Amino acid sequence: MASMHFIFSDTVVLLFDFWSVHSPAGMALSVLVVLLLAVLYEGIKVGKAKLLHQVLVNLPTCISQQAIAETDGESAGSDSSPVSRTHHRWYLCHFGQSLIHVVQVVIGYFIMLAVMSYNTWIFLGVVLGSAVGYYLAYPLLSVA
Repeated sequence: MASMHFIFSDTVVLLFDFWSVHSPAGMALSVLVVLLLAVLYEGIKVGKAKLLHQVLVNLPTCISQQAIAETDGESAGSDSSPVSRTHHRWYLCHFGQSLIHVVQVVIGYFIMLAVMSYNTWIFLGVVLGSAVGYYLAYPLLSVA
C-alpha cells in the first residue's frame, strides 16, 4: 500500500515500472526530468494561448478579404474559392490546436501522477519547474 503523505526518500517508482529510483543520483535525475516536464507544460500552455490569439486576430481579416473578393467577382474563375481556402485553413489551425491540447493534457496528467507518488523531492521539482516555466514563458505572450 502506498503512503498517503509526503515523504523525503530517495526511492520511488514514477509513472512506469521501469522508472524505479533507488539512489540519490537517480532521484536528482528524476527531479530534473519532472522539472523539465513542468517547464514544458507551462511553455505549451503559453504557446497554445498565443497561437489561439493569432488565429483569432487574423481570422476577421481573412473573412473581410473573402467578402471583397466575392463582390469583385474574382473568385468566379477559380477552382477553389477564398471561402473554402479560409475554412480549410481554419480546420488546419483547429486540428493543430487540438493536437497541442492533447499533448498538454498528457503531460499534465504525467506531472499529476508523479506528484501522487507523494515524494517531497518530486513535488518540489514540479513546483520549481512550474515557476521557472511560467517565468520563462509568460513574457512571450506580450511579444508581438
